[in-house]
Amino acid sequence: MGNLPILSLVTFLPLLGAGFILCVRGDDAVVARNCRNVALLTSMATFLLSLGIWFNFDPATADFQFEERAVWMPAFNIAYHMGVDGISMPFVLLSTLLIPVCILASWTSIKTRVKEYMIAFLVMETMLVGTFCALDMILFYLFFEGTLIPMFLIIGVWGGPRRVYSAFKFFLYTLAGSVLMLLALLTMYLDAGTTDIPALLQHNFDVGLQQWLWLACLAAFAVKLPMWPVHTWLPDAHVEAPTAGSVVLAGVLLKFGGYGFLRFSLPMLPEASLIFAPLIFSLSIIAVIYTSLVALAQEDMKKLIAYSSVAHMGFVTVGAFSMTIQGVEGAIFQMLSHGIVSAALFLIVGVVYDRVHSREIATYGGLVHRMPVYAFVFMLFMFASVGLPGTSGFVGEFLVLVGAFQVNAWIAALTATGTILGAAYMLYLYRRVIFGALTKETLKGLLDLSPREIVVFAPLLVLVIWFGVYPQPVLNVMHVSVQNVVERLDVARAALDSAALAAR
Repeated sequence: MGNLPILSLVTFLPLLGAGFILCVRGDDAVVARNCRNVALLTSMATFLLSLGIWFNFDPATADFQFEERAVWMPAFNIAYHMGVDGISMPFVLLSTLLIPVCILASWTSIKTRVKEYMIAFLVMETMLVGTFCALDMILFYLFFEGTLIPMFLIIGVWGGPRRVYSAFKFFLYTLAGSVLMLLALLTMYLDAGTTDIPALLQHNFDVGLQQWLWLACLAAFAVKLPMWPVHTWLPDAHVEAPTAGSVVLAGVLLKFGGYGFLRFSLPMLPEASLIFAPLIFSLSIIAVIYTSLVALAQEDMKKLIAYSSVAHMGFVTVGAFSMTIQGVEGAIFQMLSHGIVSAALFLIVGVVYDRVHSREIATYGGLVHRMPVYAFVFMLFMFASVGLPGTSGFVGEFLVLVGAFQVNAWIAALTATGTILGAAYMLYLYRRVIFGALTKETLKGLLDLSPREIVVFAPLLVLVIWFGVYPQPVLNVMHVSVQNVVERLDVARAALDSAALAAR
């Protein structure tokens, strides 16, 4: 792509679109229509640019690609440094894919403050893409924290009856974790003398210092992921957020924690990661089993899917901290799959909520008689969520379990119970909503999916099946970068073993 600053273009084009929307004037109907059009066109252009990066990405190297560097704060050795590798590349594409889906899904459901709503989503896209492209710790932190503002507004302004409570809970939980991460980043800067991420990946932190840094990073990433027991903000945020807010929250924002572990904790603090791996396994297995059981008890569709997200993220941390190539690749694949499938499931809930204005499972039943296309689309995403072979969910879970089995058969067996419990709560949800007699008067006049709604679901459906049948192109992109991380961990493991032998 020559000397084109393609990563900056992809990152800041949505911000440019937001600035353009800010200038739109006219009566309310004209402003709303023009803002929707500008937001959709901007996000589609951003997605096409990110596709260009994907097709020009060289999967044969673990080096960062499309790098851009500019002097920013030379007195502190801080630079504007952007780049992507095989770990961040898939998340950039996931972010740019889901934002136009969110805008299209909000086309008719958002009727107030449309201009501000579209601006919030475009600003959010800049922050999401920037987080995955940043190669300077300070730049990363600014983008990472920058997502709090648009998400806080999306929940707090366009959310449900308890939106203010949920928005503040989301903000305070994530900010509290991030403050500890900021302290860790400052300590790393003082120790290494740089905030440049590629340079920090080559720096050897003392093992004692690594453990404190690792715990501080855990506080931020565990809240974002979210891990048990700091997941309690998530169900409230999902229930109160508008449909598109839940989509971007589950689809991309939850991936920040997993990405943070893969970008900072595992490669920069490898000895500490090995030391604390049993803690992560314990928390992950509790998350998988406990939150799956909680999901089974839910009567609100959004809450059920929210708890299922916590369980699925338990798979992610098990895979990442198995520190095997299969496990780490499975963790990344699971995050991508969950980003698409959970986004689709929240859209599924949004379709009936827009018609009936209820998320209670008991409100529904027999929808297949009035909405057969909806029932079919729901079924495919439900199967992907439970990890049925032939869907993207199966690939991620299978690789994670293969990685976990290489570490400990019990960890793999306990994690695998999540697959069974997942099938139980998703089939329970599907049966009560879709099957049975259509007896409720409020449901007898419902219309099936509109052409716009089919357009929203179509790309997600294609990706779920494509990734399930032929995942190799995605695995190829991440493989060399993952191999590089695992090799660093193997070196750290050998050093720890040598130190233990010497101490005897």
